[in-house]
Amino acid sequence: MSQFVFPVRVYLEDTDAHGMVYNASFFRYLERARTEWLRAHGVDHTFLREQERVVLVLVGTEIKFTRPARLDDMLYITAELSQLKGARFIFEQSVRRESPDGELLCKGTAEVACMDSEQLKARRVPAALLSVLSE
Repeated sequence: MSQFVFPVRVYLEDTDAHGMVYNASFFRYLERARTEWLRAHGVDHTFLREQERVVLVLVGTEIKFTRPARLDDMLYITAELSQLKGARFIFEQSVRRESPDGELLCKGTAEVACMDSEQLKARRVPAALLSVLSE
């Protein structure tokens, strides 16, 4: 499945007094990249919630930090769907500096589950979403 790249500039709000990016900011960058990956594949969260009665929730993540990011860095966040099974799918992700092939700052995985928006229980990925995710 294709890799999606989402560019992000590091702003002051993302950093500590030394100009280093907070670890928590990386989680926001990765979330944005997954959301934009879905959007680029035609997945509309409002449609899923209102018409399919489904929400997508993060149920697990693992990240390995290798280098810090700094104020004003241009980062490239990747998202690539690596597994799809039942009610869950797994994204492989990375954050790189200066280009999509630049210095690796962190990499990890995110496990997303499809959940019934009313019963708040896991449910299989709806057929319409499954066809998009399987492309």
